[in-house]
Amino acid sequence: MHKISAYIITYNEAEKIEAAVSSVLWADEVVVVDSFSTDRTREIATALGARVVDVPFNGFGDLRNRALEALTYDWVFSLDSDERCTEEVRDEILGLMAGTPPHDVYLVPRRSYMMGRWIKGSGWYPNFRQPQLFRKDAMRYTLEPVHEGYEVLNSKPVGTLKNAVWQFPFRNLEEVIKKMNRYSSLGVPKIAHKNASMATALGHGLWSFIKHYVFKRGFLDGWAGFVIALGNFEGTFYRYAKSYEEKQGWQPPPSKPVRRQN
Repeated sequence: MHKISAYIITYNEAEKIEAAVSSVLWADEVVVVDSFSTDRTREIATALGARVVDVPFNGFGDLRNRALEALTYDWVFSLDSDERCTEEVRDEILGLMAGTPPHDVYLVPRRSYMMGRWIKGSGWYPNFRQPQLFRKDAMRYTLEPVHEGYEVLNSKPVGTLKNAVWQFPFRNLEEVIKKMNRYSSLGVPKIAHKNASMATALGHGLWSFIKHYVFKRGFLDGWAGFVIALGNFEGTFYRYAKSYEEKQGWQPPPSKPVRRQN
């Protein structure tokens, strides 16, 4: 039986971390890679038996690579704080670990829940991010600050698990707005080479809305689908608008001291 390390990256996730850690207590070790949270994330994770490692945040790609350095075992299962491993995924992974896995890197489908419903359209199901099950020496993350990619370090093809983890991406609409703002800022360096303007920001934003709401069938998900598409519009629009703002370097007009006249 191959041993497996589960890791979770966090920053101020006190409201989510208990459920996330609890869903991977079957792993041989659980490591929470935290970027110096100021809430109770560390205390909650430690109480559940996880080992907490503090890593400064220099983008998600760097953070994930640093996480791999902190792990003990050769096989890795990656879980985000808004995700939950299910019993079906656990059993599928342990079945692979009991023998010789045919692949060194596996994608894991995600099933997302938002605004009181399981999302079926919007490009969210089946939804995949970077591989979540892999041999530690078989994969590295690329260094984009957000929506980081990955590089497979051998010639074996990437496999896919049959069962899906659950994702609860937003607790409420306030979190939708906060994440949009943060991710749009982190995404600015990725488009720094492009000619951004307010017009291109609007164009890219509108296309993102249409793509998610129409072509990825977000309309099937009711108001949740509309909010997902709108969030993608805002995130895309502000990423390009912030890039344009950065290049313009706007400053307030000069002013002189205003004193009382004699």
